[in-house]
Amino acid sequence: MERTNTTYDYFNRPLRDLRISVTDKCNFRCTYCMPAEIFGPNYPFLKRDELLTYEEIVRLTNIFVQSLGVQKIRITGGEPLMRKDLTELISKINQIDGVKDIAMTTNGSLLPLHAKLLKDAGLKRVSISLDSLNDEVFGKINGRGVTVKTVMKGIDAAAEAGLEVKINMVVKRGMNDQEIIPMAKYFREKGYILRFIEFMDVGNTNKWNLKDVYPKKQILQDIQQEMPIEEIDPNYPGEVATRYRYVGTKTEIGVISSVTDAFCSTCNRARLSASGTIYTCLFASKGYDLRNLIRSKQSDLEVAEHLQKIWHGRKDQYSDERSDSTMTRNKIEMSHIGG
Repeated sequence: MERTNTTYDYFNRPLRDLRISVTDKCNFRCTYCMPAEIFGPNYPFLKRDELLTYEEIVRLTNIFVQSLGVQKIRITGGEPLMRKDLTELISKINQIDGVKDIAMTTNGSLLPLHAKLLKDAGLKRVSISLDSLNDEVFGKINGRGVTVKTVMKGIDAAAEAGLEVKINMVVKRGMNDQEIIPMAKYFREKGYILRFIEFMDVGNTNKWNLKDVYPKKQILQDIQQEMPIEEIDPNYPGEVATRYRYVGTKTEIGVISSVTDAFCSTCNRARLSASGTIYTCLFASKGYDLRNLIRSKQSDLEVAEHLQKIWHGRKDQYSDERSDSTMTRNKIEMSHIGG
């Protein structure tokens, strides 16, 4: 049954998913997200007082859930596990009535230290980024020479803790498209859901070019030639990945294709940056400041009314309208809003 507090945008899309970035820092320098030549030693990352406190995040999350109809929370970064005492935040969010699911996107490197504590705090799922099984290729992509084994230890730790695990692979032509089949075969055998993500024009620092996009159609053709697959129904309305299953098995893969097969018409997610700015699109050029709002004397009701007004006026459909002019406009960086 539809919740009575559901909030719809201009195109009648409900708000269901809130993605919360807790830090803009990361211990990787992935070329498609935080290239090392831009995010170097002197890069001006957010200062402590510029970050939302956990209390402020919990307050905003509670308003989003109780007054706007959000049901699912995803914790992102940067690398979220670089934020101290993250389990405290997970635990407090888990206590909010109406939160049905808490997930996290991570590079996996710090999971061996935190996986069990995160599970105990209420985290249900993790999406772990891994773009190759080849150490040389992966080391170049992550910009730090981090080994595949490092991420694999994180995957194992998450699974052993009882967290649901999915693997995210960003595919870029000439960078790691040759790794599609090895990744598919490996994670099919392991039984983890692998999701292929088209290289996206998020932000302006990753030197995105349409020619570098290895499209969904080609990814599926590559896999189909080696291992027959069949499309299956989405788990829920607005799911970003198109789902497929290896024929004769229950093991699945997904493809997130915001470039060649946009899903703007069903997008139901908002993004809260670590500095307290709300963005209504992954490709947004600007957001709406909430940090100063909640640090003022505004009541929860007044904050909720402000948020409802923002969502009611939402007209974002960037991927449907992508053109030369939209691709060159200034957009918020991936590391600020977590994808």
